[in-house]
Order: sequence, then C-alpha cells, then structure tokens
Amino acid sequence: MSEIEKKPIKITETVLRDAHQSLIATRMPTDLMLPIIEKMDKVGYHSVECWGGATFDASLRFLKEDPWDRLRKLRDGFKNTKLQMLFRGQNILGYRPYADDVVDAFVEKSIANGIDIIRIFDCLNYMPNLQEAVNATNKIKAREGRGHAQVALSYTLGDAYTLEYWAGMAKQIEEMGADSICIKDMAGLLLPYKATELIKAMKENTKLPIQLHTHYTSGVASMTYLKAVEAGVDVIDTAMSPFAMGTSQPATEVMVETFRGTPYDTGFDQDLLAEIADYFAPYRDECLKSGLLSPKVLGVNIKTLLYQVPGGMLSNMVSQLKEQNAEDKYRDVLEEIPRVRKDLGEPPLVTPSSQIVGTQAVFNVLMGERYKMATKETKAILRGEYGQTVKPMNQEVIDKVIPGEKRLTGRYADQLGSEMDKLENEMKEWKQQDEDVLSYALFPQVATDFFKYRQAQQEKVDPAVADKENGAYPI
Repeated sequence: MSEIEKKPIKITETVLRDAHQSLIATRMPTDLMLPIIEKMDKVGYHSVECWGGATFDASLRFLKEDPWDRLRKLRDGFKNTKLQMLFRGQNILGYRPYADDVVDAFVEKSIANGIDIIRIFDCLNYMPNLQEAVNATNKIKAREGRGHAQVALSYTLGDAYTLEYWAGMAKQIEEMGADSICIKDMAGLLLPYKATELIKAMKENTKLPIQLHTHYTSGVASMTYLKAVEAGVDVIDTAMSPFAMGTSQPATEVMVETFRGTPYDTGFDQDLLAEIADYFAPYRDECLKSGLLSPKVLGVNIKTLLYQVPGGMLSNMVSQLKEQNAEDKYRDVLEEIPRVRKDLGEPPLVTPSSQIVGTQAVFNVLMGERYKMATKETKAILRGEYGQTVKPMNQEVIDKVIPGEKRLTGRYADQLGSEMDKLENEMKEWKQQDEDVLSYALFPQVATDFFKYRQAQQEKVDPAVADKENGAYPI
C-alpha cells in the first residue's frame, strides 16, 4: 500500500460497556466513569460503546442507578465523540420478543437521551427480528438528522455458515436500510486468516462500512484484528488495557501501537491513552482484591476453539454440573452440545441461544435419554418463537418435545399487537419520566424495586427501612 492510500483504522472503545460486562459482570458504576470522560473525549475514537447489553439490567438490579440517567450524564460529558449501544433486536435489552411499538419507543428514547449508533443483533441472525429497530432508527434519522443503524451478524461456525452465507447476509443488511455492518464474534472463533477471507468476501458484496468485534477468550483476537485491518475492515472494537484481554477485547493502546507508522495509523496520542489507563488501573486492582474480577476470566481458554463454545456458556455448564454432583459428565456434555445445536437448526451460540443449547445438553446427559426433559426455552425455539434458523430443525426432536403443536413461520412479535399502553397502565404509580415505562417493560420486577428505592431516597426515608418494607435490593 503506497503512502497515498492511507486508511487510518477507526476504533470503538468498549471500556464503559462490553469490557466491564465481560470481566466484572457489568458492575462499573456511573460515578467511576464520569471523571475520565473529558480525557476520553479527546482521543479521537470513532465511538465509545457505553450503554445497552447488560448495563441496563445491572444498573437497576445491582447498582441502584437509573440507566437513562447514566446515558444523559455520559452524553453531557462527551462533546465530540459518538456514543454507541448494543440492542438485541426484537428483544431490545431483555430476554423476550417485544411488540413493535415498544421497540420503536425504546429506539426513540435511546437517541433522544444521547445515543448516536445503535448496534442491533439477533441470536439467530433472523433478519425480520432486526428490521423494526432499523426502521425506527431510520425514521428518527430522517426527521432529526441523528441516529445510525448498525446491524451485527453473530459470527459462528458450521456447515451452513459459508463465505457465501456471510457475503449474502451483508447484501441483505444493505438492502434492509442499515448504515453499517458489524461482525460480532462473541466467542473469539474468528481466526486471523479466516478474517482476511471473510472481510474480502463481504466487501465484494456491500459498500457499507464493516466493523469487527471480537473477544480475547481464545487468544487470537489481536492477530485477527491485524489481518482484518489489512483486508480492509473499517472499524475495530478495543478496550483500555486495565479492562482488556481475557474474555474482553484486545487492548486499545496495543492496537494503536501496532498500526503506528503504517497506512492504518490511528494518530492517537499514547500519552493521553496512558493517562486514561492510569485512571482505570486502581479500579481494576480493587476488583481483583474484592473477587469481582476473577483471574479465571483473564486467561486464554482454548476449549472455545476446540468446541466452539463461548467462555460464559462453559462456566454456566460447569456450575450446572457441580450443582448436580455430576462434574464427571463434563466431557459428555461438551460432546452433546454440537448435537443439540444441530437439532435446533445450528444457531449461533450467543445470548440467549447459547444458554438454551447448553442447558438442554446438560439435561440430555444427566437424564440418560435425549430430550426426556426439555426446558421451556428449548420448546420456544422449536416452536419458532425466537425466529427461523439457517438449517432445518430435527423433526424427530420436534415431534418428541412439542408433539402436534403448530410452528411459527414468521415473527413472534406479529402476534403481540401493541403493548405500550398496557405497560404504562401497569406501572403508572411509579412513573416519573416516560423512560420509566421502558425500564418496566424490560424488567418489571427489577424496575419496580428500583422505583421503590428511588422514591424512598427522594422522601429521605432511611434506605434500610425502605428496603425491608418494600423488598427493594440494598445498595
């Protein structure tokens, strides 16, 4: 590449969302974020990912914070940098499909409170579950000139997931009206030379910018970024070094230094990055001392590549086996996971499909008979409630688990009608802002507990008394 063909790689910083979600279960409080925003705003990031994913639930449930208030404070602080969130398609930030009017309202309020880029994904890569969120973002963009719909493809391996599949999906994303594409490699399965092939194949099929998101879980992520950047990827996701590596992303400073003096040079100031890292380092040390940051999540887990199983799914499986005193069945369950995944149409393994497949594999092994007992989530995925899978599901399994039941062929959300008026009516005694209805929609009990706690604080009631009386979580 000649000097004329400079293409500085753009970077999305994840330290305020996915990095701490991956390493310390999303427990970073807003007050810890605010003092460093001014410096982060000077870096020149493409965007800062700071909201969505599990931050919403964790803020309400564990930190006793209003996630909408967090977003507004971050928006006030970031004067020059775009803010980005993760959005689970028709599931929004929850675990069930919501009606279109709830999706529309959530997108509208997210952008109104400060989000610029909405990264939208579906656990099955089922396009109809992504379309409404894209449409809602585009409506606001047309009206207000703000809002960017990025569709994320959940990256996975399997017979169905060929280069032709990914290239075809890129074309579909462009046709559905998205502004950009993200390859979301949640388990760190994308190998360096495969990244070269993948980026080139997708670039041949779409003019949209392509972003790559991966995790260091399997140990290859930095090399994968290097090859992807050389192949023409437009943006990569990184995390400041105190919250990088392990099950998080590659370190921002390392990737910046890697491309220094090349056509991909970011131009970022390493002294400024060092100041930001120095700010987060004591908090990392605190998290290690308290046990919130486990050394287990900081290493390389090669089983991720061997069994194509995300790290979080492995740890869930181990704890399930421990509870049943069946740790000796570990290898049997590992071998059962790909069989269950194939029975269920070979979905990508990402929340919630990873939990559904993993738990069903544990049941199959422990019961001594496959599908003797099926979880309600397994039944839902077989009914088509989560959407349609790339490959057909196993008809024998369907007949055994949901005999005689009619399967959905379209979106589950189409059966839901409108939900906003009903939700608002249910929680009207707690409503102080329009956004409260959306908090309640996603997590009814958790949000109600938070609203009680908030009211107690406003009335200057002793929080310990309020907690005892109304069942709210203590701080």
